[in-house]
Amino acid sequence: MKYQVEIVKFGQMVKEFLDGGMMIIFNDNAPPELAEISVLHTYGNLQENIEAGDRIKIGNMEYLITSIGHEANKTLKELGHCTFKFNGLKEADLPGVICLENKEKPHMKIGDEIIIY
Repeated sequence: MKYQVEIVKFGQMVKEFLDGGMMIIFNDNAPPELAEISVLHTYGNLQENIEAGDRIKIGNMEYLITSIGHEANKTLKELGHCTFKFNGLKEADLPGVICLENKEKPHMKIGDEIIIY
């Protein structure tokens, strides 16, 4: 297991971003302007770098990681932050993005886990 955290809060705009095909995560100490657009979670220690081909489980859904931006491992390790895009791209379009296969978006609740392996 490379990364494991528990969801503790949803910002007011999370559903809107999910409907647009992206999900932003942050440690639960994110500044208010970022917290309102983010899924907030417990602190997690990144055990090893995430790579294309890894898998992620978000709540009740599992996804293949198709690509990862060159800054995403760093921001995930330091801030618990990245943007998941459900677009299946083979090359991430932004440095802090982790692209996931394009399928049904996750149905999440407080207490669900985000696990990358």
